[in-house]
Amino acid sequence: MSHSHQHSHSPKDLRGQKLLLSILLNVIITVAQVIGGLVSGSLSLLSDALHNFSDVLSLIVSYVASKLTKRKASINRTFGYKRAEILAAFINACTLIIVAILLIIEAVKRFQDPHEVESGLVIWLSIVAIIGNGLSVLILKKDSKNNINMRSAYLHLFTDMLASVAVLVGGLLMKYYQIFWVDSLLTLLIALYLIWVGYDLLKVSTKMLMLFTPDTINIKDVVRAVNKLPKVSKLHHVHIWNLSDDELHLEAHLDLKQDISTTEFNSLLSKIENLLHEKFNINHVTIQPEFNKIDPKEVIVQD
Repeated sequence: MSHSHQHSHSPKDLRGQKLLLSILLNVIITVAQVIGGLVSGSLSLLSDALHNFSDVLSLIVSYVASKLTKRKASINRTFGYKRAEILAAFINACTLIIVAILLIIEAVKRFQDPHEVESGLVIWLSIVAIIGNGLSVLILKKDSKNNINMRSAYLHLFTDMLASVAVLVGGLLMKYYQIFWVDSLLTLLIALYLIWVGYDLLKVSTKMLMLFTPDTINIKDVVRAVNKLPKVSKLHHVHIWNLSDDELHLEAHLDLKQDISTTEFNSLLSKIENLLHEKFNINHVTIQPEFNKIDPKEVIVQD
């Protein structure tokens, strides 16, 4: 049995600083919106405040997860806390959906009993929220492209920025046209959008937690590529999964055409590692070499 790995890490300390700044901005926005929503009587403003509060919680979860991933592996935790960020993304996706359901319930109640809203306060506070969330979105945008934990935090903030835009539009309609039912309608639309975004994130994080093969990888293509190498008979019993956003693992049995020496196998292993890294971005390879061993040779073997 042999394995090798190559890693490329993003600056996690910088991620933590960005998350802390975003937490501070959202605490300020949430407090302002709760006060403003109670004073103005705006459900959409209170719903936006609730979403912002969920942002604060999700950002704290993301921050803790980013700190945990830096902890070293130990005897009892051989992988360390590398999957903490995936778990954080899963939790954040769940909170998005739960908040959305609560908003839908409140919107339906308010549809049945519309209230007059102090629209001027709604307009100004929604502008403050747009600016604050917009800054947070810009802070996290770059890291969101290559880290699921940062992406979950980014999506919370991005959807809240859109929600604040919707609240602003609603405030303008209430101020100039006295259309107060739009407050409930916007709350409902915000909630439906949260469910759509949250479900996608929940699906991705669940696949990672379940060790499913990433959608970007076709196992048959991987097997065909390795099988073309000299001395290789068949790559089989294959598992490919994300340990974290930074680590894509392959574990497999390798049936050899010849009874080669350890030195020859090391040379072959290097070729396999380079091939898998360059072509499929797999950076952690564990291979069990075999020759004339009687065992299942299927690509996927159910243990």
